[in-house]
Amino acid sequence: MNLPLGGMSAEQFLTEYWQKKPLVIRNALPDFACPITPEEMGGLAMEEEVESRIILENSGDWLLKCGPFKESDLTSLPDTHWTLLVQEANKHIPEFALLQEDFNFLPNWRLDDVMVSFAPEHGTVGPHADNYDVFLIQGPGRRRWQLSYQECGPDQLIPGLPVRILADFVPEEEYILEEGDILYLPPGVVHHGVSLEDAITISVGYRAPAIAELAAAYCAETVSLLDSETFYADADIEARQQPGLITAKELGKVRNELRTALSRSDEELNRWFASFTSDVKPGHYLPEPEEELSTDEFLERLNEAGELWRSEYARFAYIEQAGNTLLYVAGEEIPLATDLAFAAPLLSGQRVFGIETLLPHLQVPGFADLLTGLYNLGAIYFPEL
Repeated sequence: MNLPLGGMSAEQFLTEYWQKKPLVIRNALPDFACPITPEEMGGLAMEEEVESRIILENSGDWLLKCGPFKESDLTSLPDTHWTLLVQEANKHIPEFALLQEDFNFLPNWRLDDVMVSFAPEHGTVGPHADNYDVFLIQGPGRRRWQLSYQECGPDQLIPGLPVRILADFVPEEEYILEEGDILYLPPGVVHHGVSLEDAITISVGYRAPAIAELAAAYCAETVSLLDSETFYADADIEARQQPGLITAKELGKVRNELRTALSRSDEELNRWFASFTSDVKPGHYLPEPEEELSTDEFLERLNEAGELWRSEYARFAYIEQAGNTLLYVAGEEIPLATDLAFAAPLLSGQRVFGIETLLPHLQVPGFADLLTGLYNLGAIYFPEL
């Protein structure tokens, strides 16, 4: 696999740069052809199901507008000092979905989305820091990036803005990216990108869940499994002189009860996390097929289409424990028989499956049924014939 790391190995990148320090990779994608034009971005930004934003800057004043936009919103923009951003472009442009496979040396469960931004000269979203790892791929045009390692907490931001912009940005490094260059940024590094001319930048983001988010989701599900008719019991209560005192014995008992109630085995926690991290994002859904297919109907369609695509709305992951392989798709757990264990790395390792790739496996009992079930779930689909 050719990695977009300028000849660096994945191991060296992960050891020296990942979550540690920025890296500029010149000509990382030498044959890169941007899959979208500014006009096509404008068209996407007018669609209801596409998340889009426009950020305008005028002499230090900032304005955020959220889509979907009307054509007049776009044609009335000034000549400079604005940026159009389209979130989750991988769901709408197949080439952006495939672009993510250039980074397959990183785990799927950390991958968030591909965002695309277009800005004319002086367009920027302001100096800010993100809480996730990102690969900024330069498309057509040039963009100047200034970096800083200064603090960027709530107290350092311009107050009252709907976007996070650092009030007093002091650049420490500066790079100009040209088409095919990549800038990797770990979390917390302040960066300020400004277009030097009409320019498109593609962001491949890797978001880590907040520990508070993990704890809240884990506790919520664990509590939902508890018996609501089981109560604290104190048959061994002792008489006391001070009724307002909660004794050390009682406090210890409450601690033990709570720890027991929230405690799950390692295997259960593993399965919960795999389901949680592969689940569909809140507010999103899997597009269902127009009609459910039987296995025979599915195979007939596969033969007609010649290939199968994994939906960008579904996250695929798997774990191996106690000799079993568990596949997770859109939060659903699918235990795989030993003969079907190959399906987990196959389906979660790529996004397009030619019929020549699938044919050798279709004779394995259960594989065609597995694919049919995933199709009916909306997790895989046939390209338009």
